[in-house]
Amino acid sequence: MSDEQPAPEGPATFREVFAQPEFRALYAASALSWTGDFIAKAAVTVLVYRSTQSVALSAAAFAVSFLPWLVGGPLLATLAERYPYRSVMVVCDLTRMVLVALIALPGLPVELILVLIFTVTLANPPSQAARSALLPLILTGDRLVVGLSVQTSTGQAAQVGGYVAGAAIAAYSPTLALLINSAAFATSAMIIRFGVRHRPAALTAERRSHLLRETAEGFRLVFGTRVLRAIAILVFSAMLFAIVPEGLAAAWAEEHGGDGPGTGLSQAMIMAANPVGFVLGGLTIGRFLRPDQRRAMIRPFAVLAPLALVPTLLDPPPAVVAGLAAVCGFCVAGLLPVANGLFVQALPHGYRARAFGVMATGVQVLQGSAVLATGVLADHYSIPLVVGMWSLAGVFLMLLAVTQWPSSEEFNTVIADAARQAPPPDEPAVDGEVPTSRAATRSGAAGQPQNASGILSGQRGGEREAGRVPVNRPPGDPRRSPDDSAGGPGGPEGHRGPPTSGAEVGRS
Repeated sequence: MSDEQPAPEGPATFREVFAQPEFRALYAASALSWTGDFIAKAAVTVLVYRSTQSVALSAAAFAVSFLPWLVGGPLLATLAERYPYRSVMVVCDLTRMVLVALIALPGLPVELILVLIFTVTLANPPSQAARSALLPLILTGDRLVVGLSVQTSTGQAAQVGGYVAGAAIAAYSPTLALLINSAAFATSAMIIRFGVRHRPAALTAERRSHLLRETAEGFRLVFGTRVLRAIAILVFSAMLFAIVPEGLAAAWAEEHGGDGPGTGLSQAMIMAANPVGFVLGGLTIGRFLRPDQRRAMIRPFAVLAPLALVPTLLDPPPAVVAGLAAVCGFCVAGLLPVANGLFVQALPHGYRARAFGVMATGVQVLQGSAVLATGVLADHYSIPLVVGMWSLAGVFLMLLAVTQWPSSEEFNTVIADAARQAPPPDEPAVDGEVPTSRAATRSGAAGQPQNASGILSGQRGGEREAGRVPVNRPPGDPRRSPDDSAGGPGGPEGHRGPPTSGAEVGRS
C-alpha cells in the first residue's frame, strides 16, 4: 500500500450543486416561501397597526410567529420523520397558502388575525425539518456544505429583500402583500411536488413509538453525542451575540440621530449589515476555500465573530456599527454553514428532522433571549457599553467552546458510522445521477471516488473495511445492540476512540 497521501479535496462549485435537479427545485421553493414569508411579516405588522393604532399589538403580530418554535418546535419537527419528506413540505405549503389567504380577508378582528398567524407558523417546524433532512439525501460531500451555504445565504438575502418589498407593498396594500405570500406558498408546493421525487418515511411504522419519546430521542442524540453536542454549543453561542445589533438597531439609531431624517437610514443600515455580511461571507468562503481549509477556519471565525463587535464600546457612529456588524456576519458565515454540514452528515438517517427541531428551537430561544436581555440592560446602561461588554463575554465563551472542539478523527468516525445507516442503495437514479442515499457516492468533481463522509480529507475511501468500526445506533433504535453503547457516539459513554484506519488529519 502506498504511503502517498491523497490531495486535499477541492471545493465544490456552484455549478455542481445546481446541476442536481432536486436541489434546484428545493432551492427555488425555499427562496419563494422565505421571501413571501418576510413580505407577509412586514405586511401583517402594518395591517394590525392600521386596525388598532397599537404599537404593542403590531409587535405582537410580529412576535407570534416565533411561538410555535418555543412551545413545540421539536415535537412538530418530529412529525417530519413519520411521513415522506416531500409530502410533509407540500402539505405544509398548501396549508399556509389557505391560512394566509384567510388573513387577507378584509374586516377580520385582530384577535382572529393573531390566531391565524400562529396557526400558519405551526407549519414551519415540520416543513423546515423535512427540508433539512432531505438535503443530505440530494447532495453529498462538499456539495452538501456548499449547498447549505447557498441556502443560508439566500435566506439572509430573502430576509432583507422581503422586509423591504413587504414594507413598500404594505404601504400601498397589506392585503396585496399577503396574497403574494399565499401565491408564493402555492408555487412552492407545485415546485416540490413535481421537482422532488418521492421517498419513503425515514421513521418506519415498526420503529415508531410515542411522539414525545421520539422527540426525546432527538434531544438525547444531540446532547449525548460529543461531536453533535460540540457543534450545538458553538452554534448556540454564536446566536447569543450576532443578533444583538439588529435587535437594538432602532434605539441605537435614535440615540445618535434623534428624530432627524437620518434615523431611519441608520436603523436600516444596522439591521441589514449582519445579513449582508453573512451573504458575502457564505458565498466567498463556500466557493473559494477548500473543504479542509473551511473546517480549519471554524475555530478562528468563532472567536473573531464576537470580537468584531467589541469596538462598539467606543460608541462609534451608526455607519461604523453597521460595518462591524457586517464583519461579524461574515465571520458567522465562516463557521455556521460548515458546522451545519458536519452536523447533518454526523446524524443517522431517521433522526435528522428531530435533531433539526432541537437546533432550530435552541436558536430561536437564544436569539430572543439575547435581544430581551440586552434590551433590559440597555434601559440602565448605554447601548454601546451593553453591546461591547456582551460581545466581550462572547469572546470568552467562544474561546471556551473551541477548546472543546472535537478532533477531525472524531468527526470522521461519527460521520462514517452515520453513512453506514443511510437508506439502502436501491433507489433509482434521477436524471443520470448516482443515487445520493448510498453510503459510498461519487464526488461532484470529475467523478473522483469519495469516502463515506465526502469531506474527510486525508482518509482513503476504501480503507475502512466493513466491520472495522462498529455501527453507531442512536438511543431508542430497536436495532441497537449492547455493543453499540460501548463508546459509541450516540450512546451514554460519549464518543468513540480514533478510527482504526486512515491517515492522521489533525484537528479541524
